[in-house]
Amino acid sequence: MHRDLRLTAVGRRYGIRGPWVLRGVDLTLAPGTLTRIEGANGTGKSTLLRLLARLDAPTEGRITGRPRTAYVPERFPSALPFTAVGYLTHLGTVHGLPRAVAARLAATWLERFGAGAYAGTPMARLSKGSSQKVAVAQALLGDPELLVLDEAWTGLDAAARAELERAVAERTAAGGAVVFVDHDPGRLAGAPDATYAVTDGALELRTDPGSPPAGPVTLVTARGPAGGHLPPDAARIQVSVEETAPGDYRLTVPASHSDVLLRALLTARPPWHVVRVEPADAPPPDPGSRP
Repeated sequence: MHRDLRLTAVGRRYGIRGPWVLRGVDLTLAPGTLTRIEGANGTGKSTLLRLLARLDAPTEGRITGRPRTAYVPERFPSALPFTAVGYLTHLGTVHGLPRAVAARLAATWLERFGAGAYAGTPMARLSKGSSQKVAVAQALLGDPELLVLDEAWTGLDAAARAELERAVAERTAAGGAVVFVDHDPGRLAGAPDATYAVTDGALELRTDPGSPPAGPVTLVTARGPAGGHLPPDAARIQVSVEETAPGDYRLTVPASHSDVLLRALLTARPPWHVVRVEPADAPPPDPGSRP
């Protein structure tokens, strides 16, 4: 994602005299950011997400920026005339991928979400949870610049929920933007760059960019070049950096983003040396123990 997606004075209502679902909405989604949308049922969260995904058009105001976008709806139409892998392969070719590449990526994403065993199963015969895994995989298949998730974790098992959190971290670390709605207030806690609430048709900022992590965090002790400069891929992640001695670092990152941070450190040129990884509430190491 190379440019911002921007909503300016956006309003949406259905029918000439219908009530305004949203009005006066201003929102900017920048590359590499994670944004959470909150609000009670029926306040217009899904309407806002559909506008961001360009699946709906505003009644007033304007939307500028056209990133390559993928969307996971709250309800996925699973009764489709495809097998799981056939559906994903078909979508990959729609995105412009060669069929062989699309088939390989389809199999990879199904495996990542624990649905590889159902690759050849007709979509209409999949359980709700397995259908949701396909829904998430189809959004990630085309390497989107903007990923829009409307209750995408609903119906997933614990392993798949964790995998989706890792996929979100990968998207933002790669420079994409992710915006999501989820009923679990702890979802990706501490990771969003900003949280907004939809209230009475308006959008209100709940947290400022740069707020410290509020959820589970991971502490990473690592060694790298002196001077406090993280590798570029690591710098895109919301991470707190403390250089305790020249070249010795203590990094604090939301737990959901820890795998992406470690990958960025270990694949840097030159690679960083990871000394220790531990949850933030872990007791301090025994002074006599070896890392």
